[in-house]
Amino acid sequence: MSSPHASPRTGAPSARRLLPPGLLFALPFLVLFALFMVWPLAQGLWMSLTDTSLSAHAPSFVGLDNFTEALGDAEMWRSLGHTLWFTVLSTVPLVAVALGMALLVHTGLPGQWVWRLAFFAPYLLPVGVVSLLWIWLYQPDLGLLNHLLEAVGFGPVSWLSDESVTMWAIVLTTLWWTVGFNFLLYLAALQTIPDHLYEAAAIDGAGAWRRLWSITLPQLGRITGVITVLQILASLKVFDQVYLLTKGGPNNSTRPVIEYMYDVGFTGYRLGYASAVAYVFFALVLIASAAQYAALRRREK
Repeated sequence: MSSPHASPRTGAPSARRLLPPGLLFALPFLVLFALFMVWPLAQGLWMSLTDTSLSAHAPSFVGLDNFTEALGDAEMWRSLGHTLWFTVLSTVPLVAVALGMALLVHTGLPGQWVWRLAFFAPYLLPVGVVSLLWIWLYQPDLGLLNHLLEAVGFGPVSWLSDESVTMWAIVLTTLWWTVGFNFLLYLAALQTIPDHLYEAAAIDGAGAWRRLWSITLPQLGRITGVITVLQILASLKVFDQVYLLTKGGPNNSTRPVIEYMYDVGFTGYRLGYASAVAYVFFALVLIASAAQYAALRRREK
């Protein structure tokens, strides 16, 4: 006599009986997640405990030596400082400018679809196209920005070769390129604010600025927190535009920590040490993320 849980054709338990339905639906994702996330993380952690190199010698286990060297590496901390400085410089304008753009479109500018397209379109461009465009704009002699400065009486600026302004140039490029994503999030959030709040405020005699400060900005508090967290995490992972615009120069004054990993691993052939640097950076990002999450939870209570 066959088991009541057996398949009528094969006599074996069916997959539905062995696995919960929810797990069956999630199984393809879990397989891909394990293959492309968990396994590389485990492989990288093991690599950070060895002296793995792109040279021919077989790797050997070195324990925590790579981590000890990384914590005492002044160049790594300098690169990390550049990453944090870029994050500070870029996060505030990428949030504030996106909010201003969304408010302008939401207030009913004529031809709204044109404004939405213009504000969001740069975000769709590949980083190579964006970098090439801004390299031409930053040209000392032929660039449009220096021509505009000269038209108002200022001298030319060495945007990509002057250490005092190069980081600002990278921030400006990043702002033009990525602000459209935050703009779209803000615009969607503005459209969810109930109209009756504005109608009640108008009846009470509140002007446009009072409605902005007392209704709009408080209603956008949660999405502002989400956008800020996402932007900080995105800025901490900066690499592409810096590498294409300046290659970390001049004099490594803009080299972020991810580019330092690249240089150590693929130029210096020290993959084990580069992995250790990556995990030190990963731990710092986790700590920053946890602190931001805790701050948001306290604000919501």
